[in-house]
Amino acid sequence: MPALAISFAGGTTFRDPVSSTLTAEFVTVPLDTVARCVADVRACAEHLGVDATPEMVERVAREHLLALVNSAPPPRSPR
Repeated sequence: MPALAISFAGGTTFRDPVSSTLTAEFVTVPLDTVARCVADVRACAEHLGVDATPEMVERVAREHLLALVNSAPPPRSPR
């Protein structure tokens, strides 16, 4: 069974334009997390036999990242 993640360029420069777009949109999410999310979405789509177009991968990865950001607990207020 193939791995769910594919390799990606390290640092702030990505070879994948989807990762670049989502990194600019989700500035509070670590770069590696965004790239791993995009890679996982692409791998899952290909595993399921779905055509993993950049538009489809971006939409699904954006939903996953939104869920990640929205599930973070609120900051604690000082007492």
